[in-house]
Amino acid sequence: MVDKISRDRRSENMRRIRSMGTKPEMVVRRLVHRMGYRYRLHRKDLPGKPDLVFGPRRKVILVHGCFWHQHDHPECKIARAPKSRLEYWQPKLERNVARDRANREALELNGWQVLEVWECQIRDTEALEARIRDFLG
Repeated sequence: MVDKISRDRRSENMRRIRSMGTKPEMVVRRLVHRMGYRYRLHRKDLPGKPDLVFGPRRKVILVHGCFWHQHDHPECKIARAPKSRLEYWQPKLERNVARDRANREALELNGWQVLEVWECQIRDTEALEARIRDFLG
């Protein structure tokens, strides 16, 4: 399958994708703050630099983009597999998933509780708020 845009334009698009401060992360951050919880961002001393860290509670929230972290829920329509350049994309996305799994395991082994929030789950703010409230206690 041929890409619909030029190689330079595709490169520019990919260069603009951020790892921190993404729309899903900002939605979760605003919601958690509005709920009255305070947190630290991207603590470098924890595996994977979790998005939101609640230190005294020993809990973290990871906000994942469905495409980049390959959300495998059957109702998720965002996490579709790429159709072109599979030799590039498949190993890249598999590394992301493996890294996520290793970071989560390392956090849990160190006594941290982990909540993963997926990009497709931020649409239902009531359900998301209930999940976060249950998680943070």
